Amino acid sequence: MNGFKTSIIRVVSVALLGAALTGCGTVATMGKLEEGAAAEAGRMWDRWVESGGDIAVATTWERKVKPGVTLDQIEQALASVATEMNIRPVGELPLSKELEARSGKPERLLKVYNYCNPQTARKMVDFSPHMAAYLPCRISIVEQADGLWLYTLNMDMMIKMGRKMPPELKVDTMKVREAIWQMMEKGSKGDF
Repeated sequence: MNGFKTSIIRVVSVALLGAALTGCGTVATMGKLEEGAAAEAGRMWDRWVESGGDIAVATTWERKVKPGVTLDQIEQALASVATEMNIRPVGELPLSKELEARSGKPERLLKVYNYCNPQTARKMVDFSPHMAAYLPCRISIVEQADGLWLYTLNMDMMIKMGRKMPPELKVDTMKVREAIWQMMEKGSKGDF
């Protein structure tokens, strides 16, 4: 625990030093961020610390799938929300099936589902070309010892922690965010 505290103190010290050295730039940038950026950064920081420094925990959402909900029910829920909220399925990666085919041994479920609203994706990449690295939106189903889990990128982080978007783009990205949120919620319950 002492080593962990020392590591945290070092990280905070480096962050504070960096902020002090680039203070003017930091303050200027903070004025360009979306509303809620600081609160979202705080939530991410807390998750990062609680996880022992796992950046993936800090930057994702997860939902435990309700016991008894089947893969078929999860997939139907995802498809239902996608259709209802105008987000397109653009591919699946059945990774556990691929591993089974390679090894001949059973694997725990690991499957990735890709979704996209092409118009919103184009607008977002026009706004920030680096956002292309986050396309398409993904939801993964991961079988663990305690059952199935759903994981996806924290869309609030993507929306709130960036620079202010044009109003039309903000509306469109919030629709995609809501679709992914509903897919996680309904998929975890098999609600379709």
